[in-house]
Amino acid sequence: MTLMDHDERLDLIRSDRWIAFDRATIVLNRLISLMEMPRQYRMPGLMVYGSSGIGKTMIAKRMESLYPSNYRSDLGVTRTPILLLQAPPAPDERRFYQHILASIGAPMWGRHTISELEVRALSHLRGMDLKMIMIDEVHNLLAGSYREQRRFLNMLRFLSNDLCASLVVFGVNEAAEAIRGDEQLARRLDEHFLPLWDDDVEFSRLVQTLIAAMQLERGSGLSVQSLRTILGITGGITSRVFTMIKALAIDAIETGEERITDDAIQSWQPVWAKHSWTVRNQPQPAFQ
Repeated sequence: MTLMDHDERLDLIRSDRWIAFDRATIVLNRLISLMEMPRQYRMPGLMVYGSSGIGKTMIAKRMESLYPSNYRSDLGVTRTPILLLQAPPAPDERRFYQHILASIGAPMWGRHTISELEVRALSHLRGMDLKMIMIDEVHNLLAGSYREQRRFLNMLRFLSNDLCASLVVFGVNEAAEAIRGDEQLARRLDEHFLPLWDDDVEFSRLVQTLIAAMQLERGSGLSVQSLRTILGITGGITSRVFTMIKALAIDAIETGEERITDDAIQSWQPVWAKHSWTVRNQPQPAFQ
């Protein structure tokens, strides 16, 4: 028996809420371990990389939510343990510092040199008790020349050193090679690869976890073939798996079925149908 009515459950499914699954929890635990380390001049960091839509941004936002900003009225300061930023469209130091200042509510209007922006940003960040800088979409640096990439990575390393904060970057596979090209930064950043989902027990657990989070009134005992179909339609991309399960759950509630059936999965058509037909009709390995 559900505790929420029809509309409340639909709103919950459609919301951008966190649903924990094993892969994401492993990365979060690694990030939490970095947060718990004592400060040192060269703080270790992490590079999380994988295909677009594999769940990197989801993990970054979840980590940020675990360490929210906290205003200390006794000191009159705001403590911000984690700063999550999106890399600019190209490796542009000026734009990045402006983005930092805007994110912390201290924008600088008018024309300023990079040095002026840097001094202003560091002045604010030092007073925030920052312990981790997370940069999402770090693969944007690939839009610049080799020299621009090196300057941008040098800047990130400098910020981490100056603030004694861990640097964590999230990007697609191609960004990993660019970062590895900076030996000093690469030595400091451990790597965590998020692969596409495969036809195995781990993927089965993911689907079961998502369905359980949909709060349907009846159990959804899916066949192995249905799991393969989900994998084929989504191409093993986390965001697409979430989209598909949520859409099927909404249909189940609206039709009164209150479960996701094998028939519903076989007949479901995604917005990326043309691509999924090709993937879906390729031979799939058997679940172990």
